[in-house]
Amino acid sequence: MGGVRALPVDVPIVLGPFGGLSSVELTATVSELGGLGSFGLYGYDAERIERTVTALRERTAAPFALNLWLPRGDELSPDDSEASFAAAVEALRPVFDELSLELPDRPARYVPPFDEQIEAVLEARPAVVSFVFGVPPRPVVDAAHERGIVVVGTATTVAEGLALQEGGVDVVVGTGMEAGGHRVSFLRAAEDSLVGLVALIPQLVDALDVPVIAAGGIADRRGVAAARALGAAGVQVGTAFLRTSVSAATAEHRAAIVSTPADGTVLTRAMSGRLGRGVPNRVLREIEASGVVAPFPVQNWLTGRFRTVASERGVADLQGFWAGQASLLTRDRADAAAVFAELAAGLSVPPRAP
Repeated sequence: MGGVRALPVDVPIVLGPFGGLSSVELTATVSELGGLGSFGLYGYDAERIERTVTALRERTAAPFALNLWLPRGDELSPDDSEASFAAAVEALRPVFDELSLELPDRPARYVPPFDEQIEAVLEARPAVVSFVFGVPPRPVVDAAHERGIVVVGTATTVAEGLALQEGGVDVVVGTGMEAGGHRVSFLRAAEDSLVGLVALIPQLVDALDVPVIAAGGIADRRGVAAARALGAAGVQVGTAFLRTSVSAATAEHRAAIVSTPADGTVLTRAMSGRLGRGVPNRVLREIEASGVVAPFPVQNWLTGRFRTVASERGVADLQGFWAGQASLLTRDRADAAAVFAELAAGLSVPPRAP
């Protein structure tokens, strides 16, 4: 796939890292098939990261990637305004009441510190570490390289791709606005960084010297072939794999994926406080109608209190359904190996020569 430190895979298909929806089985399956399985570590502390890596290595000897969210510096902590937390809780009271849940108290912390997470990841020495929401600190990149770890960054604009390359990453994932889940923009507001994949990838390829992986709206061989024709060295696929039986998505989430047309997804901050693409349901619409959405990570932590319970009880209207604009293309493939085979069939088109 080019570059001094290319991705250690036989087939340039990368599993999108799902923060909160990753599974050991899906990650290992993609890696075993010759691609790069990824596991999202959002919210994982050091002990949980260690347990996850142990489980992955018990399941497969193939290379895999671990993914971390970089702190942007605008996150609220439990030390911030008690009044704003109380207001956010009060806005969600009807949802908690509907599920007969007590209103949550402010936690000691919303997410583990990044320093704790990256120390655990470097200690684990995965083949690849990938980052979203920014440029990893240069000491982190250097430490990863010293351990033989390939470093991947994620860009939603050409300027972000250039910043990542300057920061020493080995591979850049270019994610178009079609992609499901969070918009991981970091130089400008996510709303001001909505570039489609067909426009983004060739411009990244022209601007960068490192390999570019295409992500967003790719769910079958046609999307893969198109990405390759645009110059991408490979593809990263999320929603199509999230649809499969071995992801951590609920049955209700899978049903939402396969019943939502391209114009049926929305960009919203309602679920986490950051902009993301998903399938609208009743709770999303009610939160938006309330006009009260706490900043990240407060909103994400609060909705997580009821989303988890709603998922356990099978209450579709109160869950969160991330999905991209190619959802309907996943309808007939619930098996991860079948999804991989379909995607691999599009790799006959070689990447454009530099």
